[in-house]
Amino acid sequence: MILEATNVVKNFGGLTAVNRVSLQANEGEVIGLIGPNGAGKTTFLNCIAGTFKPSGGTVRFLGEDTTGATADVMCRRGMSRTFQIPLPFPRLTVLENVMVGAQFGGGPDQKTSAKQRALEALEFVRFPLPPDTQARCCNAVQLKRLDLARAWACGPKLMLLDELASGLTPTELDDIIVLIKRIRDRGVTIIAVEHIMRVIMGICDRILVIQYGSPLAEGLPNQVLRDPKVIEAYLGDESAAI
Repeated sequence: MILEATNVVKNFGGLTAVNRVSLQANEGEVIGLIGPNGAGKTTFLNCIAGTFKPSGGTVRFLGEDTTGATADVMCRRGMSRTFQIPLPFPRLTVLENVMVGAQFGGGPDQKTSAKQRALEALEFVRFPLPPDTQARCCNAVQLKRLDLARAWACGPKLMLLDELASGLTPTELDDIIVLIKRIRDRGVTIIAVEHIMRVIMGICDRILVIQYGSPLAEGLPNQVLRDPKVIEAYLGDESAAI
């Protein structure tokens, strides 16, 4: 088992943003994390990835208790992520941004230079601009792909994707689905926060639904997305298109 998060809680003062959420992930599995805006999905990812220290519960990654470990420690152990809003180093080049991930990640191929691994990551995600392009010159879609290249250059065993498909055209969605499957086929486990049902149905082996910080449903995509509780709480009329 790659990840075992058990009864994770995150409080902010008197607000409980995540309330006893559990999730297990196996090698090469793609798990979708869905729910209404503000449900606590990204906060839960932050507790797993070391951005936030959980207020309760435990996180085990690759068989070790990593509860409360910081984000840099989790990255070196083999966990990488993308963000809802990518925030690159704007004055660095695309290549230099990805080299940061290659330099500080936990990938096995440390004999290869960070520059070479960064170039390979940009090629892997099919980044459309020259490597010497400054990050501040990239549009929103290009920044998402840059964020993914940086996460891939870390050499992850587990990748957390936070709304990677938001804002993409239908053609770009198809490309991202193919790319996520390529990552999975390399043996990397993926947990994806996503709202676009086309992507969820295209990539996920299982789905966990969170509402008001608490787990609502979990299971196979076809089962979960037809659950009356999930339809009422989250999908509404979208369920007709599933």
